[in-house]
Amino acid sequence: MKTFKIVSIFLVGFFVLQPLNAQVDFTTQIFDSYQNYREASISKRRIKHVDILPLIEKLKENAKFHVQRLGESIEGRSIHLISYGTGETSVYLWSQMHGDESTATMAIFDILNFLASSEFEDEKDLLRENLSIHFLPMLNPDGAEVFERRNALGVDVNRDALRLQSPESRILKRIRDSLDADFGFNLHDQSKYYNAERTEKPATISFLAPAYNYEKSINKVRANAMKLIVAMNRVLQKYVPGQVGRYNDDFEPRAFGDNIQKWGTSTILIESGGYLNDPEKQEIRKLNYVAILSALKAIASNSFENEQVKDYETIPNNDRMLFDLKLTGIHYELNENIYMLDLGIQQMENDIKENSEFYYIGRIVDQGDLSTSYAYTMKDLTGYKLKPGLIYPDSFSTMDSIKGLDFLTLLKGGYGFLKLEKMPENVDFSPFPLNLVPENFKVPNIVKPGMNATFFLEKNGELKYAIINGFLVDLKEDSAKVKNALIFQ
Repeated sequence: MKTFKIVSIFLVGFFVLQPLNAQVDFTTQIFDSYQNYREASISKRRIKHVDILPLIEKLKENAKFHVQRLGESIEGRSIHLISYGTGETSVYLWSQMHGDESTATMAIFDILNFLASSEFEDEKDLLRENLSIHFLPMLNPDGAEVFERRNALGVDVNRDALRLQSPESRILKRIRDSLDADFGFNLHDQSKYYNAERTEKPATISFLAPAYNYEKSINKVRANAMKLIVAMNRVLQKYVPGQVGRYNDDFEPRAFGDNIQKWGTSTILIESGGYLNDPEKQEIRKLNYVAILSALKAIASNSFENEQVKDYETIPNNDRMLFDLKLTGIHYELNENIYMLDLGIQQMENDIKENSEFYYIGRIVDQGDLSTSYAYTMKDLTGYKLKPGLIYPDSFSTMDSIKGLDFLTLLKGGYGFLKLEKMPENVDFSPFPLNLVPENFKVPNIVKPGMNATFFLEKNGELKYAIINGFLVDLKEDSAKVKNALIFQ
């Protein structure tokens, strides 16, 4: 009898663990082979409707997929649904509800390339036979056109689940209702300044199983979403340990995620945040690809049911305590007194509408004691004195006349500004590592939140660092790595 019990326990353990081991093997393989499926035609965040239309047209020619035109946005751009598989469990994924949140849209086309390929047939058989997967990429193409959050009506589509005044909102709900989807993936981007609570690590991916009432009750529908998030978190910890957060679950009665959860679809919110040296979110795109494919396999195999709801609560909360650059311990002189300041600087993106590009505006956003904050780049400058940047004494007639200057030598001399006799028109930023100013410009002699971050840092009477438009330049280096400076009119 004892022998029978031991064998039984061993067999139970084997069959419980086997799907989890298979899942780990699968995720490792799809992570390692990602470049084979990455959609090369879209490689930057500022994608538009015209960029995805050829990809959708191509899918129409593939018998593995069914492509439907669902309707149009306010400005007449088409919205499509791409379906794969014939299984009983229905999974609905929608992206770019906010026009400037495109990371998951890119990942969806990577996933579709994977599903269209001839590799991983055993896994894809599992998906096809057990799931009906429905992708709705770029729900808000009008917002994507100008890389803005809201649609052409100026409405946040994610606050239109009750009134349904926008065609994009009506399409999203109509498809959810017609599918009566079992699982829903609400795919978004969040600010890169979120961190995993009480750590210096960015919340590269954040999850939420939205509440469906003010009491934040947990029924089977929401519990399944939580379990699936636990499974995805385990996968991501292998690649971005400590960089997964959990979004606030306060109930928002107008939001689609909360309502779709209430309507009976286990809803998983995925928010793509920040990752070091990944301004176009291509690494985060890959993480979406791995996490979503892993989740689809977990649904198809029912392995997510082995997870525990309580483990959902162990994922750190999202916090917002990150800067791009944090400088600590700076000696700052004001009214002949010396104070110690920490400075928190953000390099904010400013869109150039004409060509879907952007430039940076570096601002001081906080100062004082920032010991509870973190940053992508942190520099201890205890004992360094802040010095305002100087204006180079000579004026220049045009921007072309500036091109041949030795910028590093100018920076080592403490110059942060160059004067132009006539300020350029229709030019948004300085392509040089110094700011361009009119001849009557005066450099502020103070620093405060909201100001442009351009100044120098001196120690023992020698300039050591320059901060130009929020970018740190080590004056010992042989180049000035400033992505752009500004033009002050």
